[in-house]
Amino acid sequence: MAATRPTHDRPGMTSLNDSGSDASVFAQAVERISDGRTTAVDEAIRLVEAMSLDEKLGCLDGDLEAWPGLFAMMFGSYHRRTFPAAAVPRLGIPGIEFSDGPRGCVIGEKTAFPVSMARGASWDPVLEERIGDAIGAELRSVGATFYGGVCVNVLRHPGWGRAQETYGEDPYLVGEMGRALTLGAQRWVMACVKHFAVNSIENARFKVDVIADDRALHEVYLPHFRRIVEAGVASVMSAYNSLNGTFCGDNEALLTGILRDEWGFDGFVISDFIFGLRDAVRSVVAGLDIEMPFRQQRAMHLPAAVSNGTLPIEIIDRSVVRTVATLLRFAPVLARAGDASVVLGPQHRSLAREAATASIVMLRNEGVLPLDPTTLKRVAMVGRLAAVRNLGDRGSSEVIVSDAVTPLDGLRAALAPYGVEVVHTDRDASLGEDADAVVVVVGFTHADEGEFIDAAGTAALQTQVFPPMSDKDRVEIAKIAPPKPADAEGSTSTATQEQAAFAPGGDRRTLQLSSDDTALISAAVAANPRTIVVVMGGSATMMESWRLAVPGILLLWYPGIEGGHALADVLLGVANPSGHLPFTIPTDEAHLPHFDPDAATETYDLWHGYWKLHRDGNVPAYPFGFGLSYTEFSIDAAVLSRHDDAARVTVTVTNCGQRDGAMVVQVYAGLPDSVHERPALRLIGFARVTVQAGGTVTTDVPLDIRQLHLRLGDQWVQEGGDYRFIVGQHSSDSSGIEIIHALPAEVSPARSAAR
Repeated sequence: MAATRPTHDRPGMTSLNDSGSDASVFAQAVERISDGRTTAVDEAIRLVEAMSLDEKLGCLDGDLEAWPGLFAMMFGSYHRRTFPAAAVPRLGIPGIEFSDGPRGCVIGEKTAFPVSMARGASWDPVLEERIGDAIGAELRSVGATFYGGVCVNVLRHPGWGRAQETYGEDPYLVGEMGRALTLGAQRWVMACVKHFAVNSIENARFKVDVIADDRALHEVYLPHFRRIVEAGVASVMSAYNSLNGTFCGDNEALLTGILRDEWGFDGFVISDFIFGLRDAVRSVVAGLDIEMPFRQQRAMHLPAAVSNGTLPIEIIDRSVVRTVATLLRFAPVLARAGDASVVLGPQHRSLAREAATASIVMLRNEGVLPLDPTTLKRVAMVGRLAAVRNLGDRGSSEVIVSDAVTPLDGLRAALAPYGVEVVHTDRDASLGEDADAVVVVVGFTHADEGEFIDAAGTAALQTQVFPPMSDKDRVEIAKIAPPKPADAEGSTSTATQEQAAFAPGGDRRTLQLSSDDTALISAAVAANPRTIVVVMGGSATMMESWRLAVPGILLLWYPGIEGGHALADVLLGVANPSGHLPFTIPTDEAHLPHFDPDAATETYDLWHGYWKLHRDGNVPAYPFGFGLSYTEFSIDAAVLSRHDDAARVTVTVTNCGQRDGAMVVQVYAGLPDSVHERPALRLIGFARVTVQAGGTVTTDVPLDIRQLHLRLGDQWVQEGGDYRFIVGQHSSDSSGIEIIHALPAEVSPARSAAR
């Protein structure tokens, strides 16, 4: 096999026609498809028939040798190169060039957007699609053709270490935002949605078995994946964990039964990196097309399996055809040239600032905000996070940035024209005694939450998933130079310093702030009652011990490269806060589902987030969808209409205040008299609406009635009856408009009509 495997000395730079004696074969197939003479599948079959067995097997895993690739990754290559797979140079088949996400391109210095959870707080799919387009453009500038950044696992529990990489706790919100990112990115690259499925425990991700029945799986943990598949996503990445006793990378019921047979998915499936499958032969049969990112288990085991008949060649052909057909469909997209001038350019930085501003959620404002710069003389900014770059975890999603705007940078820049002094201290809250206002910045960093590598666990797994190390491997490993040490300031101006190894990260075992942070808040309020608390992090934070003691609370998240400017804009009223919570903040962690970061098994049922709190009668500290503004809005009218399979609510919104602003109209629905256990209300539609001060706007909110369907056996069931629709501003909005609307009883098969 080695003689026919492609080499990638210059990763990410392979074009459609730059290698092999018959490199025009693939290009000619693309031309025939574009002329309408044939289809991508037909051309893929023809190309696969022309491959040797070695070339076919070479399309089933990564193109890099395992041991040198692993050592290079350990020393920072994740942020210096793409990861190639499935290239067949002899036929001009370019394969894929993988780079990760989701907050930006991870190769070299690029634009770091706010983390996905922050963008979920914007409730703005239009903005998210623009972000996807910008990320796609920066990916192409480094030769990437495949984007692994559409992370849409539902936030079952806020302690999940990678919560920051998804959009929230509700399947509909997550699906709409993930769909938007996909559409934007796929103007430039192929997108990959992940991690399929039920992946929301980080520390135990390589071992935990998630038990979920059909209703929980299809009604809670899969609808958002289905939505993105229907939008035409190129690829799906399987999860590390197992589902109902079978690891996801080897799970035929998941990868073929649901993904392909039910949903009609026609793209290709890749494994999560390194430990993404456990049985090489079984994974191919199950429907996993490419083992990523190296030549590992499949390189070790598939040749013998083909020889002894364990793995029929028809099964191999099936996988390779799917990959090649996808490459053919996306060839016109990938023909777009990358433009390095857009990277970190003014348009992308402006977009990052817009996104950070839209994501900020104001949870409390007892007259302290916005600050009027014309009346200020001195502002104290307190907290260790005020003056550091805090952009999120340092795992696979890290985007390298050397000049991010910190909260302190942003506020000083905004107040400098007014001659206002901004003083800073990490811990001495007494500094705020003679200030006009105190801004306390607290929260979490990459050391507290994020992607986690279990050294002991992965060492044991390596013996199973890696081939024996050869002399050639040792020679190549010796050539891999470790990164230079960081300078005294910890600079990350290159991709060889802080990115050398993943930070601790992992799941949070408590949602409380550190004792130091809570003490700092108390001291700041004692020193100056005009105290605003700014919380950084990727998920929910408990606030019960202090939230009513402070007059102002803002969620800043991990806000990206322009986050400090965005915070200043909101603090000073240049921008009206418009973010809404993408999850519920409870008053007690006991109100959340069971969560064990070290679990060997965990049961996922129908209940988490606002659905669980509503069912149990627990009032949240801040409900799902909640967010304050510097103005007030009223929903004056709401009319529900249905035509064929489409439904919508036409809503009239008035801005009752003196400032222009944006709010999110949210539509929830449920069946009070259902004979089945189900959430009383669940989100089925939303629309972000901008309204001028004193103005009125009428807008249509599309509804996804499928969110109300029940999965019973192999059928989808819409119970007949009078459904209750609530049109409001958050999930617990008692002032929302109620609509009672009858839906007929309907039953439809689960299998896609396309199959």
